[in-house]
Amino acid sequence: MSERHALAPLRRVSTDVLEVAYYETGSGDDTVLLLHGFPYDIHSYAGVAPLLAESGFRVVVPYLRGHGPTRFLSESTQRSGQQAALGADVVAFLDALGVERAYLAGYDWGGRAANVAAALWPERVLGLVSVNSYLIQDIGAAMEPVAPEREAGFWYFYYFLTERGRAGLAADPRGVAQVIWKRNSPKWQFREEDLERTARAFANPDYTDVVIHSYRHRLGFAPGAEAYASLETRLAELPAITVPTVTLDGLADGNFPAADGSSTARHFTGPRLHRKVADAGHNLPQESPEAFAAAVRDVRVLRQEYAGSDGFAGRNQDTT
Repeated sequence: MSERHALAPLRRVSTDVLEVAYYETGSGDDTVLLLHGFPYDIHSYAGVAPLLAESGFRVVVPYLRGHGPTRFLSESTQRSGQQAALGADVVAFLDALGVERAYLAGYDWGGRAANVAAALWPERVLGLVSVNSYLIQDIGAAMEPVAPEREAGFWYFYYFLTERGRAGLAADPRGVAQVIWKRNSPKWQFREEDLERTARAFANPDYTDVVIHSYRHRLGFAPGAEAYASLETRLAELPAITVPTVTLDGLADGNFPAADGSSTARHFTGPRLHRKVADAGHNLPQESPEAFAAAVRDVRVLRQEYAGSDGFAGRNQDTT
């Protein structure tokens, strides 16, 4: 990806907590928020954004808290990276944009933020696209082991529990990202310039604090911010997602093996389609932009079909 494909220029808007930097394109009646993950940035959507703009969407791609030019408004605000904070940021951002309802689409941290917003504020969400299905964390069960092969891929979860890990991330965030990218997406032949552009987002002064808190909180090793305590209580119940949803799994995801969607079906009580995407890894929108854009278009159709009927014949279908 060359410099001419950078998502620029950026706009800015303030919420109660953040000044959010974002890219916007398209002018359709339907707004879609594209939410990036860790350790990535808004350029995961450089190929997706123009496709959706051409399909009639207003496309908005924000930098998450702790990333890029997005900044906290107050020095006294805890630099939390917990899931409730990420979800609340989405709704506050919609408020700041003056958008009543939007489609949400994301992967990794961004997918989790979208899941949280869809579960807790369904009246604000027209539909959801989520890579790796249901992403609300069950923090109470976070220390239950998984298969050793998967544990190896999560090395940075445990690294970040230590002060050595904090120091390592602060000293070389680009190097940490490079190792994670290779493991997460073994078939993705990313270029040096792709990594270099994304690494600029890690220069945010709050990046290390937000990332470290995110992983320590999700594993139960750090308390959440008091401001999000009531939301975390609700998330601990693993609330269902009722809005129309398309879930995606990459068949080349190095850490999250693709599945047929059945193991998470109970969490989606509205209409849902599940798809597996060939050759795609964890950073699915950047690796397979056409497939990701198609999922956003299809969740809009899914919503239209569901709104026009008493039920939905395609509920929780696997459409591999």
